[in-house]
Amino acid sequence: MKKVIVAGHICIDITPEIRGRAVAAAEDFLVPGKLINVGSADIHTGGVVANTGLAMKILGADVKLLGKIGEDSFGEMVESILESYDAADGLIKGKGESTSYTIVLAIPGVDRIFFHNPGANDTFTADDIPEDLLKETALFHFGYPPIMKKMYENGGEELERVMKKARDNGAATSMDLAQADPDSEAGAADWESILSRVLPLTDIFVPSVEELMFMLDRDMYNDMRRAAGKRDMTEVLSIEKNIRPLAEKCISLGVGIVLIKCGVPGMYYHVAGEERLARISPALGIDIAKWAEKSGFEKSFKPDRVLSGTGAGDTSAAAFLVSLLNGHGPEKCVSYASATGACAVTSYDALGGLKTFPELDKKMEEGWEKV
Repeated sequence: MKKVIVAGHICIDITPEIRGRAVAAAEDFLVPGKLINVGSADIHTGGVVANTGLAMKILGADVKLLGKIGEDSFGEMVESILESYDAADGLIKGKGESTSYTIVLAIPGVDRIFFHNPGANDTFTADDIPEDLLKETALFHFGYPPIMKKMYENGGEELERVMKKARDNGAATSMDLAQADPDSEAGAADWESILSRVLPLTDIFVPSVEELMFMLDRDMYNDMRRAAGKRDMTEVLSIEKNIRPLAEKCISLGVGIVLIKCGVPGMYYHVAGEERLARISPALGIDIAKWAEKSGFEKSFKPDRVLSGTGAGDTSAAAFLVSLLNGHGPEKCVSYASATGACAVTSYDALGGLKTFPELDKKMEEGWEKV
């Protein structure tokens, strides 16, 4: 079985259960001085290492998880949860550091709101990735550089080191992003320059459209934010005018395969030509003829219910990557990705709603509706 490393950001997610009618905007719910009754808190691991890594493991991949935690109570919780999946042996404990945590507000009717402390993720570097593990690895997946300080400071020098180290040791590479706070140090970084430096080392790129637009076309991002108003930005985007140009720019910067997650509407994939795909490590085993120069938009499947979108993008990426590892072509991979995202939103955590590929096949064969 092909070996996988999922590295980068890991945290504890605390999600209070918020019941009640849907609201049009967060300010209709979060009123100063108001006592808001909530249900029990769902406490689970978050971040790409836990969400994508554990989802890949559940979907059948041979995965090693590499994430950094502190020697504190939240760190003990992360370790305990990963141990329950037999996946804690790659955790790195930073002395005197705190474990990252996120408070997730999943308010009915509006997109999630996050209160985030990056903790030990800010000190993660390429030196935390063992070379001996990389030499046995078919795919190295790295996630959330915009909320890991070492990855975006100094023009992305450390992120380049991470991806180059994986490539130099024979692994194919993939990368996911996270939304940077526009008012933070990460938001002020020159992301177009950073991505120009890193994307030539990235074989598979799986960002969300909002993250990517913020980094590669800030004017378009601001225009779309204004056009959306209080709605989700994905409701006002055009495939031809907004999404496809972003994908083409990623390919021009050196990516082999890009999958852009577009929220409720679906996801768009775009693949480079044979020459670029031929530079992907043979350890991945990609069928170049199946993939070269393919593109398309896959509509989302209708979920059975919606509790929280937390981790849905991460688990969609997991399904896409595992499907690719299993030898499928782009259409099947993106179909599994879309179906997995629709399953993920039925649970408060990223993993509770996951289904196996045979279960997804059955739902699709039975006529699973799309949005």
